[in-house]
Amino acid sequence: MVWLRRTTHYLFIVVVAVNSTLLTINAGDYIFYTDWAWTSFVVFSIAQSTMLVVGAIYYMLFTGVPGTATYYATIMTIYTWVAKGAWFALGYPMDFITVPVWIPSAMLLDLTYWATRRNKHAAIIIGGTLVGLSLPIFNMINLLLVRYPLEMAFKYPRPTLPPYMTPIEPQVGKFYNSPVALGSGAGAVLSVPIAALGAKLNTWTYRWMAA
Repeated sequence: MVWLRRTTHYLFIVVVAVNSTLLTINAGDYIFYTDWAWTSFVVFSIAQSTMLVVGAIYYMLFTGVPGTATYYATIMTIYTWVAKGAWFALGYPMDFITVPVWIPSAMLLDLTYWATRRNKHAAIIIGGTLVGLSLPIFNMINLLLVRYPLEMAFKYPRPTLPPYMTPIEPQVGKFYNSPVALGSGAGAVLSVPIAALGAKLNTWTYRWMAA
């Protein structure tokens, strides 16, 4: 049954990695940096940190090798860069799409797993918290490198967006004063149970294979 378990494992990784790219597109449109900028940063941060941690911890616990979470994040990054290239081929500028920064947060998850001598619960609690805390920070640094995000949004609106979703001026300060702090706080809290879900999915996969 080893071949079946491994086949299922690799199929799961491909499916989750592809779906992560789709989630990136839908969670505020990974063009969110330019379309919605600050107003969707919190929602995007929560979606990205939880999506990253569930797949990364599943992959890491499945192999039991620290470093595989970073490998998983690299897969997502490559897929999203391919999508970025597709938009560029349609005539949009490279600044129109900014690929989220997943790899450093995944490295923190790997480091936690390695430093705690492959302790699953430490990876869930400490690693999940670190992913939720760090991802908004890395992505905000990424966002600050985008040139004139609102100008790009109005100049190149998404052709698939309905009229009521056209770009709007950011309302920073009305709903929250620090999107990074709010995104990190909410992400740190929510990433822990989602990490536990990823660990449980790994257990269920083994049980299903043993049945």
